[in-house]
Amino acid sequence: MAKTSQPNPTLLGKQVALPQSPEEAVLEKVPNPHPGQNFVTRFTAPEFTSLCPVTGQPDFAHLVIDYVPGKYLVESKSLKLYLSSFRNHGAFHEDCTVRIGLDICALLKPRWLRIGGYWYPRGGIPIDVFWQSGEVPKGVWLPDQGVPTYRGRG
Repeated sequence: MAKTSQPNPTLLGKQVALPQSPEEAVLEKVPNPHPGQNFVTRFTAPEFTSLCPVTGQPDFAHLVIDYVPGKYLVESKSLKLYLSSFRNHGAFHEDCTVRIGLDICALLKPRWLRIGGYWYPRGGIPIDVFWQSGEVPKGVWLPDQGVPTYRGRG
């Protein structure tokens, strides 16, 4: 699990080294300026990279994270560094995708969160992984994640 911090960002405005692992990364949160409103915040990471735990070869994914915040928002620089820390991390697609969702939920305790991991083929088979924390809050407009199923070159 990533380290978490109190709601006072420590990474903003500083040059910071890339964390070497998700355990070393620090996820930070900031106060939600509209805690009484249900709205969706989306982060898209189209160039997510991790390592195959068996071969050590790089794996690539397009991640889409949607959440309905409660009291806090995830601080985006810390999220970018956290996601980048997986570049040296060996884990299966399912583990990476679900772990990211769980780590963000542990930090924020959002009203709702989902993550779609659209992984590029490994061994000729694309693997898509989807996880969500529960039911979408009533009345929330939730757009499609907009990532088509893998089709190869055509």
